[in-house]
Amino acid sequence: MTTHFITAEIDLQESPLETQRAIEAELQKRGEPLRWAVTGVDEQRQKAQVEAVVTVTENQETLNQS
Repeated sequence: MTTHFITAEIDLQESPLETQRAIEAELQKRGEPLRWAVTGVDEQRQKAQVEAVVTVTENQETLNQS
């Protein structure tokens, strides 16, 4: 298992709860989130910048490289 620092750009949703769900769904694609934070918001583009630390197992790393 390894940890990775990642950044992601997420579309803002109708409500804060929906935005949180979208963030968590995107991070799950990249590993198991340990912690994450919204570090910026572009209101014109309706995007949130997210930084996170995720853990990835060897099996996930192999699948992500395919």
